[in-house]
Amino acid sequence: MSAIDDLKATMARLRAPDGCPWDQEQTHATLVRCLIDEVSELIDTIDRNDLPHMREELGDVLIQVVFHAQIAAEKGLFTFDDVARDINEKLIRRHPHVFGSSRLETSEQVIVEWEKIKATEKKHGPVSAEARVFKELPPRLPALMFAEAVWKQIEKKQLPAAGVVDVDQVQALGRQLDAASLGRMLFELTAAARVHGLDPEGALRLHATQVMAAIEAKTTVVAK
Repeated sequence: MSAIDDLKATMARLRAPDGCPWDQEQTHATLVRCLIDEVSELIDTIDRNDLPHMREELGDVLIQVVFHAQIAAEKGLFTFDDVARDINEKLIRRHPHVFGSSRLETSEQVIVEWEKIKATEKKHGPVSAEARVFKELPPRLPALMFAEAVWKQIEKKQLPAAGVVDVDQVQALGRQLDAASLGRMLFELTAAARVHGLDPEGALRLHATQVMAAIEAKTTVVAK
């Protein structure tokens, strides 16, 4: 067996009825925070050029992929091999200058071609026939970055946020803030959430998503 086969077998054993109680209880949703934590730790090793620890952290990220694939496999949805096959096919499809007859000479040309190919691919998930009010964002950005991106689009497109967001409060807070006070407020909110057993990352991400949905609904109504 290969090392990856050994890893898949270990994860299946942990999830088995006589396996580990913690691993048995996990779902795709409960593992989100673990994935964010592990990716953050990997980024830290990259920033410090700490190659020995990078190897370890890459393993911690890999087990998250194996974990999610195992949960999906148990439900008959897809397997780790399906995940690997899909990404391998995508890499080949998006590199015709390597695996096909076309030739590209620069990174800039590669990026342009990549985006052209990407635009022709059918994405999984719900697709609306109507143009979206918000451009497509990576929905699982860290919550602060996600919320910031949502607000940036509200400002840029002058979307109808009144009644969804207290715009006056946002403007008033903005006039009072500097980097130090913002950091203190965010830290204290995070600490308070921890004290009361709340997930600040999940709460902010959910609220930002709800803001997007509410503004999408208002804009659709106005358009009609």
